[in-house]
Amino acid sequence: PKYNPNIQNNNKIPLYDKHNYNLYGELDVMNEEQIQVIVNNAKIAQKEWKLTSFNKRKQFLKTLLKFITENQLECARMSVRDSGKTLLDALIGEILVTCEKLVYLIENGESILKREYRSTGRLMMMKTVYVDYEPLGVIGAIVPWNYPFHNLFNPISAALFAGNAIVIKVSEFASWSVKYYKKIIDAALISIGAPVDLVQFVIGYGPTGSALVSSEVNKLIFVGSPEIGIKVAQKAAETLKPVVLELGGKDPFIVLDDYVITDDLIQIALRGVFQNMGQNCAGPERFFIYEKVYETFIKRLQILSSNLTFGKSSLVDSSIDCGAICMGPKQLLHYQRLVDDAVAKGAKIMIGGFIPTNSLGSYYPPTIIYDVPYDSLIAKIEIFGPIMCIFKVTQSPNDELVISLVNKSQFALSACCFSNNKRRAEQIIHEIDSGMAAINDLEGCTYMSQSLPFGGKKHSGYDRFAGPEGLRGLCHIKSVCVDRFFSVRTTIPPAMQYPASLNNTGPKFAMGLINMFYGTSIYQKLKGLVNVIIYSIFTNRPNINKFKKE
Repeated sequence: PKYNPNIQNNNKIPLYDKHNYNLYGELDVMNEEQIQVIVNNAKIAQKEWKLTSFNKRKQFLKTLLKFITENQLECARMSVRDSGKTLLDALIGEILVTCEKLVYLIENGESILKREYRSTGRLMMMKTVYVDYEPLGVIGAIVPWNYPFHNLFNPISAALFAGNAIVIKVSEFASWSVKYYKKIIDAALISIGAPVDLVQFVIGYGPTGSALVSSEVNKLIFVGSPEIGIKVAQKAAETLKPVVLELGGKDPFIVLDDYVITDDLIQIALRGVFQNMGQNCAGPERFFIYEKVYETFIKRLQILSSNLTFGKSSLVDSSIDCGAICMGPKQLLHYQRLVDDAVAKGAKIMIGGFIPTNSLGSYYPPTIIYDVPYDSLIAKIEIFGPIMCIFKVTQSPNDELVISLVNKSQFALSACCFSNNKRRAEQIIHEIDSGMAAINDLEGCTYMSQSLPFGGKKHSGYDRFAGPEGLRGLCHIKSVCVDRFFSVRTTIPPAMQYPASLNNTGPKFAMGLINMFYGTSIYQKLKGLVNVIIYSIFTNRPNINKFKKE
């Protein structure tokens, strides 16, 4: 049977192959009561898991890593069948980055989350102070369809290493592979004697996600569109639930006039746009090419892009360059609207730019448009698809102009700049609104360094995952102060004791204390010391027995 995108049953999730619309089957949509049970079960499992050692948590990650590396082809093929991407895109974008994430946590996670001793300050030298990173409880996550494998294993690995349980609402466009991935995770948990309820999935549409937001999860991670992200934040605010929002981007790819245009640069540009058919949160959508190198860039691009292939599954034909579009006909119409508007306003099409009429699946050709006007829709709206959109930066060199053009976007996730002058490139990226940036490489390369936090600003969202910041963000951060020496206990100086009417020397003692510890001259410090001594020695202590008699 074939999937019909024009028919939707709100109680069922259709499972189908994006390459040919072959229907695999259906899953039942989960309701609010089911989600409550799942979250409660996760809470019970987490109470046990939070007591585990870092070694046991590492053992879980090592078990996952061993299985994934030994079965990487099978894991990637599941992603290909569920999302429509090519096998190479799955291996690079799903398997490789997940392995990097696991290795980073195994090697660095304990040092990030172990007790951290801090400076006591000048007044508290008799104390020891530290920060503990305690598990939050149950993490809720609502993840998209573009990376069915990594979008699960990324939050799972971090949440569990931090001592939490996690409940993930998967996309209705990529729910088929969940059953397989759940088996992998369950087997890894069972192998170390951990409860399988630590990791659970919920299936459904928008109301299912809303129910997860309203549930008793302790923090929520949402990856998706700004429109839905705003609704998630509003719903979470009703219970003061903290939220991580990663809401996409409109990333700039800037080539300055001092950069030599080579085939290597063109290959980087093509990989940036057509990796996963452009369905990436962090991926170049606006190519700003300086006028001096513009024609060379266009000519080399025409040569290298002329033979890109699409229209089949890479599991059938390994020579296929570009996969299918996961969201189907509605998304194809979105692409075509943007291309048609740009062309109507003066843009030129190099390749692609049309919806295939004889396609058996959800395909849009790899598309390159250039001489794109700045007032076109495609210059403003997130594409999230296989369209390279090229702007000519005139009056070059004009770095202020390109910075201004980039920062007009409501998105600010990541950016990249290519230049033979490192200082010039650094100055540009530091003036660009973005959460991440790269010089002479794709902006997405920052994600391959899992020590770096991932996230943006403006309409690209807030808070971070990955890096120490992301891992600690899955914890309750508790500040603790204890006596450095057990026999030395805190006492309130007599001048500060109640009742003040007994001596009325408290303010003078306090001023002496401030001068002694924080005065900016030797005279001020010595004066403060003298006052502290005077109002410590010549101040009467309250007589408790006297007060009792009165």
